[in-house]
Amino acid sequence: MSGYSKRLARDIERWVGSGLIDRPTGETLLRDAEKNDRRSFSFGFILMMMATLLLCAALLLVIASNWEAIPRLTRVLAVFAFILAGYVGGALVKLRGHDAFAEAAWLVAAAAFGGGIALIGQMYHLSGDEEMAILTWCAGTGLAAVLLRSGPLTIGAAAIAASWLFTEGFDIWGRSLVPISYPLVAAAIWLVSLWTRSAATRHLLVLSLIAYAVMLAADRDVTLFGSLLAAVSLVLLIASVLAGPAAERIVQLDGRLPLHALLGFLAGAAMLQFEHTENAAALVAAALVVFAVIAGTVYLLGRDSRGLRWLAYLGFAFELCFLYMATVGTMLGTAGLLLAVGLVLAVAAFLIIRIERRMKMEPA
Repeated sequence: MSGYSKRLARDIERWVGSGLIDRPTGETLLRDAEKNDRRSFSFGFILMMMATLLLCAALLLVIASNWEAIPRLTRVLAVFAFILAGYVGGALVKLRGHDAFAEAAWLVAAAAFGGGIALIGQMYHLSGDEEMAILTWCAGTGLAAVLLRSGPLTIGAAAIAASWLFTEGFDIWGRSLVPISYPLVAAAIWLVSLWTRSAATRHLLVLSLIAYAVMLAADRDVTLFGSLLAAVSLVLLIASVLAGPAAERIVQLDGRLPLHALLGFLAGAAMLQFEHTENAAALVAAALVVFAVIAGTVYLLGRDSRGLRWLAYLGFAFELCFLYMATVGTMLGTAGLLLAVGLVLAVAAFLIIRIERRMKMEPA
């Protein structure tokens, strides 16, 4: 039984004891929750995916070796055989009810498709570049995810797209150009994830979009893109407060939109502060804004998310450390700054204790 099911079992016992529901209804609810938990998470399924990733890596390494002793046509046919066997075999296994094995076979086929692109380009010296090869691999994997309605394949497409972003942005191929079109690719994969019901893909895409904004800021204009990231993230936080259910129906992030939005806001604010460390007064003012956003997020949205509270506390601690490092020697002296930070910490601790005590006292 998962953690969620255990908590639900305790809640159902309380509800039955309070007369809110009868016991048969409670047992039905618990059985339904456990059944859906097994579908959405299985330790065996996770182990199968890990084993599949190792098999995919081994397959790509074998293909990359180029098999010089084997004729070209034989190599190409072998790769296509891997692809066909993976997709068709996975579909047949899926029909027999073995979902984990089916998804594993499809991932192996997707890896063979990517390896085949590299192998054919290498053998026949086809024109093109590495980025287009990665995008073709991503498109093929995404199409397979749509046709097979596969969540793991959708995650694979998102991971390939993210690798394209980082290989270009970090000058892997010798051209340090952050791809402007990445949000369009991410949007397409997001639509696929809605069809395949892959929430994990959407989480990965949001994190990659935050990284994309950071890379654009470093590559072009820190003030502009840092401000945009912080502003958009703040709007999403406000939307989570004012229209939480409606926003969740749109983004479908399992209620974790505030967590991602707070992470984006903190990243944008940090970039802006790092860019303007010479102005102590502006840094202090910005820090006050960050503290206010963190406190408001914990108070309004932190009750049901331990992860959100931890992120808020880490952001608060980081902001204090950064403020100390950036302003020491420029204010009233180190002793005065330490005194100010100590007072701020004391007030913050008092407020956090009051907020968490209030959240515990409020009925679920």
